[in-house]
Amino acid sequence: MPVVDAPPPTPDSFGKLVADPSEVRSGEHVKGDEFLERPLTETEIEMLVDGLIRDAAPEEVMNVSVNSRSSEFDIATTALAGNGWCVVPDFLSQTQTQALSTECMDMHDAQLLTPARVGADRVATLLRGDSTRWFQPEALSTRQQAFADRIEALRIALNRDLFLGLVDSESHYAVYRPGAGYARHLDCLRNDDSRVISAVFYLNEGWQDAEGGALRLYLADQSYHDVFPRAGTLLLFLSAQFEHEVLPATRDRLSIACWMRQRVHAEARAQL
Repeated sequence: MPVVDAPPPTPDSFGKLVADPSEVRSGEHVKGDEFLERPLTETEIEMLVDGLIRDAAPEEVMNVSVNSRSSEFDIATTALAGNGWCVVPDFLSQTQTQALSTECMDMHDAQLLTPARVGADRVATLLRGDSTRWFQPEALSTRQQAFADRIEALRIALNRDLFLGLVDSESHYAVYRPGAGYARHLDCLRNDDSRVISAVFYLNEGWQDAEGGALRLYLADQSYHDVFPRAGTLLLFLSAQFEHEVLPATRDRLSIACWMRQRVHAEARAQL
């Protein structure tokens, strides 16, 4: 069983990563730890999470819809601090994920999702082909509330460990029909620095790599990493640092897109 034995991230080291990602080169993220000198693979994270949860007391593992399993979030925050991105498997239970998937597709079939737009001005574009429906914080369904509770627990953990100053989050369902995608882009809006962490939670049971639909994350060393949209998988990355795109798939592709936000800085607010 591999064990992570790395010092916890410091405010200075993570602040440098967020403030000026161009200065961070491959292999310089966290020196002295082989896990954090390259992106953790999904298999490694799964092995680490499984081992730590097996050793945990029962009360640490139960009620995952509300409380954070601290070992899981510790691994996520360490990987996020070292690399700027990470993949968290089994973010919700299979039952919760299936319930969200059903609700998302039912809303789509009832034409409650609308063609997505881009930018602060919500402009229609051919750059993206999904349809979306924003979560309403004061009117969440029971299924959406389970996701919102877990995101809130993660937000608190990120603030505690990485001092990010995250104050809230926003989320929406997204459905890509076969052949639809989203061109390479950053998640930051013009003159708005509020989005700090991007999160994508996937709702697609039984997804096969051959069906396409990966989110392609472009890394600092000019390489890329493809994350396939398998049910229960949560992808996290720094909104201002990583360009990414959604590749077309051969079947419907369902997800929840989420952004954890800080307060808008005064200079940015003055330009809005």
